[in-house]
Amino acid sequence: MAKHLMLICGPCSAESEEQVLETARLLKEYVSPDYFRAGIWKPRTRPDSFEGIGERGLAWMQCVQAETGIPVITEVANASHIEIIAKYGFKAFWIGARTVANPFSVQEIAEAAKGGDFKVFIKNPTNPDIDLWCGAIERFKKIGFDDIIAVCRGFYPFAETKLRNLPCWEIPIELARRMPDIKIICDPSHIAGDKEYIGEIAQQAIDLNMAGLMIESHCCPGNALSDSRQQLTPLEVKQLLDSLKIKCSSVSDRDYEVEMEMFRNKIDVLDYQLLDILKQRFAITNEIGKIKKSHNVAVLQIDRWKKVLESRCEYAGRLGLSQELVAALFSEIHKESIREQGEKR
Repeated sequence: MAKHLMLICGPCSAESEEQVLETARLLKEYVSPDYFRAGIWKPRTRPDSFEGIGERGLAWMQCVQAETGIPVITEVANASHIEIIAKYGFKAFWIGARTVANPFSVQEIAEAAKGGDFKVFIKNPTNPDIDLWCGAIERFKKIGFDDIIAVCRGFYPFAETKLRNLPCWEIPIELARRMPDIKIICDPSHIAGDKEYIGEIAQQAIDLNMAGLMIESHCCPGNALSDSRQQLTPLEVKQLLDSLKIKCSSVSDRDYEVEMEMFRNKIDVLDYQLLDILKQRFAITNEIGKIKKSHNVAVLQIDRWKKVLESRCEYAGRLGLSQELVAALFSEIHKESIREQGEKR
């Protein structure tokens, strides 16, 4: 794995002193991660699930740091956790998806951490709400934290999929556009939910130029008290990292630059043509809206909309385009047309 990629690795939960030390020793031998992670307090969906070992696990993490030299990191879910981890010498923490969804909790944690020498990792919320994710980062920025890293751990799926969470790569891409100073790493373990898919998710993240990975690893995943299916052995982590194809983000090749510039210019021309056509289309739908209004006809004509969507998707299929993409695109165009016609009533 390229040295510039950050690696955070360790078990889902700290379960015993022997478990965290054995896992950390093996990880040190195989991959030497930048941080050793383990959950101490686990916000579980059901109260009868394993909810973490609690504060005594922090002492075990202290031993990991002292013996291996790997900095330790854990999840905090409320302001009191900040005071506790500081007592055990932690210099980094992450805020989980459920906590990020609550701005009050994020604010309280940020204020509790104010003045502390912490590196802060902020996972995306469970739902694909880019403003909520940005807002959590901004709360720490306003408190005075500069060393903040965003963690893409996927988003809750509303239908059954092979993955535990949907990556929704467009969300971290948008975060990178809005906040170019914020590094983004990926948690492929929570996206995959099964170690079978962790490699492909990790590769996709690297292809998107993410700055690192947070991977769950356990010395004996089959005996794990939480999320056993998505944890790799330390050796499997090494094998996964060795298999990654690291792409460069830029090259100093004149021929490459000339060729890329030529194609990008063509794309620019086509994009502006698309916008011109879109403006013409909206001008026509606005005229249609006026006719509907003058005849007291409802804005939404569902039968017509069904025919439009079906015909455009069918034509897209004949062109070799993604019908899902075209359906999504025309749905957005139709939604905007309905909005504009409604406002002019």
